[in-house]
Amino acid sequence: MERPDFDTVVTATVGYSGLLPTVRAIRAGKQIALANKETLVVAGELVTRLLRESPVRVIPVDSEHSAIYQCLVGEDPATVEKLIITASGGPFRSFSKEQIESVTPSQALRHPRWNMGAKITIDSATMLNKAFEIIEARWLFDVTPDRIEAVVHPQSIVHSMVEFIDGAVKAQLGIPDMRLPIRYALGDASRLPSSERPLSLTDYAQLTFEKPDPEKFPCLKLAPYALNRGGNAACIINAANEVAVRAFLDEKISFPEIYGTIMRTLDAIPFIQSPTLDDYVETHRAAITFAEQLTGCKIPLR
Repeated sequence: MERPDFDTVVTATVGYSGLLPTVRAIRAGKQIALANKETLVVAGELVTRLLRESPVRVIPVDSEHSAIYQCLVGEDPATVEKLIITASGGPFRSFSKEQIESVTPSQALRHPRWNMGAKITIDSATMLNKAFEIIEARWLFDVTPDRIEAVVHPQSIVHSMVEFIDGAVKAQLGIPDMRLPIRYALGDASRLPSSERPLSLTDYAQLTFEKPDPEKFPCLKLAPYALNRGGNAACIINAANEVAVRAFLDEKISFPEIYGTIMRTLDAIPFIQSPTLDDYVETHRAAITFAEQLTGCKIPLR
């Protein structure tokens, strides 16, 4: 991280493993292209405090946060009314609550729009990824939790929106292809030319939006819980989820038990109101260990 021959670090590892490298990069004065939402989910307060003390900028790579970042360019932050994060709805958007109870790993891995790794695909199916994106947005854009909401947009063309105090809403649109936000971040928020096929709105008869259902997808409720609770709560949620997702993929627990594992781990791990970096590391370790005991599933401790 301290090498002088590069100025930008792309944090693109999975889960908690992104936290410590990102902290090191910030302390080394490197710009961050952040493709690992868990860095801010796990330790948003700590990371943003480090950023305030540093000249380092973070440019988000996740398509939703890149969209918000682009919509905010040239705008006065004081005029922002609301951040609206879009979600595809995952593979079970049209399933009933009863149908969701018996879904299989192979079903959950069939995302309707994006080709992603197994972990984030399952997080999309539970919609915990959307809860994590709400938490990340709170820290990235310094917006209070009550001014961030998720909306289901099955076509995945509108990547996110910003509503302003005058009622105007700005949106960033593009085909569902991660090369666009990656290119924008690596270009240091500049528009680099592309040979990829651009979006043609005439290819889409409809762009639809609907409210997500937290009764079918209870993991959505974890965003307001974690943000209102603060401290190490989101760190516990993330660690428990890492184990629960692996356990579900290994068919050791059912799909609804992913949420159940998270809640039981939250009840078991001591809450810390103002954690240090060492506290986050220990919280992660303790939550992983407890969730492994619950599920009978072991994962590598990162």
